[in-house]
Amino acid sequence: MKRALLSVSNKKGLSEFAKQLIDLDYELVSTGGTKRAIEEAGLPVLSISEITEFPEIMDGRVKTLHPSVHGGLLAKRNSKDHMSQLDELNIETIDLVAVNLYPFKETIAKPDVTEEDAIENIDIGGPTMLRSAAKSFADVAVVVDPDDYDRVISSLQAGDLSFDTRKNLAAKVFRHTANYDAMIAEYFSEVTEEPYPESYTVTYEKVQSLRYGENPHQTASFYKKANYKGASLANAEQLNGKELSYNNIQDANAALDVVLEFTEPAAVAVKHMNPCGVGTGDNLFEAFGKAYEGDPVSIFGGIVALNREVDEDTAAKLKEIFLEIVLAPSFSQEALDILTQKKNLRLLKVDMKKPETQTHKLTSVSGGLLVQDTDEGSLEDVELEVATERQPSEQELKDLELGWKVVKHVKSNAIVVAKSDQTLGVGAGQMNRVGAAQIALEQAGDQARGAIMASDAFFPMPDTVETAAKAGVKAIIQPGGSKRDQDSIDACNKHGITMVFTKMRHFKH
Repeated sequence: MKRALLSVSNKKGLSEFAKQLIDLDYELVSTGGTKRAIEEAGLPVLSISEITEFPEIMDGRVKTLHPSVHGGLLAKRNSKDHMSQLDELNIETIDLVAVNLYPFKETIAKPDVTEEDAIENIDIGGPTMLRSAAKSFADVAVVVDPDDYDRVISSLQAGDLSFDTRKNLAAKVFRHTANYDAMIAEYFSEVTEEPYPESYTVTYEKVQSLRYGENPHQTASFYKKANYKGASLANAEQLNGKELSYNNIQDANAALDVVLEFTEPAAVAVKHMNPCGVGTGDNLFEAFGKAYEGDPVSIFGGIVALNREVDEDTAAKLKEIFLEIVLAPSFSQEALDILTQKKNLRLLKVDMKKPETQTHKLTSVSGGLLVQDTDEGSLEDVELEVATERQPSEQELKDLELGWKVVKHVKSNAIVVAKSDQTLGVGAGQMNRVGAAQIALEQAGDQARGAIMASDAFFPMPDTVETAAKAGVKAIIQPGGSKRDQDSIDACNKHGITMVFTKMRHFKH
């Protein structure tokens, strides 16, 4: 008779799995709540204490950490020395282990969780048994996921688990325990306020495989951070349309980041991870109209993010345009009736709450990882300085704020031209700032007269101001801080332009 050790916090499929193992001539050994569940199903099961000849102690903290358990798991069946030691010590081999761990992730997700609760839900014996069994996968079958019960039973009924199957199950175990330990490490890094510890361990859980990556010859998958609190595409509900692609997710995330900057009704159109049109208004219909008018060419095939429920009128306007994705906190039934007529249009319902705590941005480099705080800087964090003789009007101040919110999310070098609560032109990712300004002003055309200009970084020389002046720009917002700031200030005073310094840079490489 073979022996199986079952100790699970997730009781899904447990009774049927236990019954099938008994039918396959396995003797069951179990602990605590798992043992009770098996007994309640009317099945025979030994307690762990019966094989260790030692009671569970310290409220169950110590029960499986015993040579009778780990000797039975770690002994090499092809080693005469190992097997003779088992005989001498009267230890029986354990041939199958099914374990899943204390719900640490679920515990720390609770809003009122205490540190004591978190600590009590750190599993010790479970990961140890899993690692022992996985290390001995040549002889021991190890199951960590209830979804694998059926394939394990099917293989056993057909004869036995193949070496490759055991190896694959072991690999899943090591990923599972690594994920578990990473969550614990991250939790304690947060509570001890160590944002950049000596080793940086993070873990993500798979959402879906993607058809391909940025290009068809690249493979890709989408993962999410466990217990992430805040707006995230990983937690979005897709209400319509085709499966999301790698580029869809990148662009939609960029749109989400921009629209989260606004508290008033706002609409953001994004193309290739850069905003191409942004508008605000008294209502969503007005805001989207301004975003569309800001660049009616680039929005074609783009992503639109909205920060209010999509109503019937806005939906009718959206339906007129070819879009890949519309994301919003909700959609009225009338809006859904209109937009779902476009079978391929992806509609995403996204929680628009900002993260409760500062998060990190991770950027991979060859053989390494860059980690930094996300750029949460806003005008609320600075004291604006009007550096020129001319003061901005109330509407210009409003437009300067909009331009600053948008330019933060444009690839550097970045310039945004805006007027009357909407963007008119965006210059993104240029090798010099004048080039970015020329692109933004060309898009704005005659509407640039009387508009504002926002720059993500300071002007090292007055050439950008001169370019703006020729187009009729009346106010500029930029970080300031160049050794030659005075040259730009003088150029602004010469042309009657307001220049506002934020003393905060928004590079986005």
